[in-house]
Amino acid sequence: MRTKVSSLRVPEDLAIELDAVARAEGESVSEITRAALYEFIAARRSDQRFKQRLQRRLEEDRKVVERLAGERQLPDQ
Repeated sequence: MRTKVSSLRVPEDLAIELDAVARAEGESVSEITRAALYEFIAARRSDQRFKQRLQRRLEEDRKVVERLAGERQLPDQ
């Protein structure tokens, strides 16, 4: 699997707790963070309200892309 390096800013107390959890689990901070992100995204996939918000965003983005591609004219100004 290809990976992408990302920088993540967290409050110091959260970083300390994350480090403690990682040490207790015998895992790296990166692995614990990845696992939490996978769980967070999985929860969103089963959340109907999230799916509705995502659909609205997709429709808004489609309109912008079509306008930029010249497929839809801008209103007269």
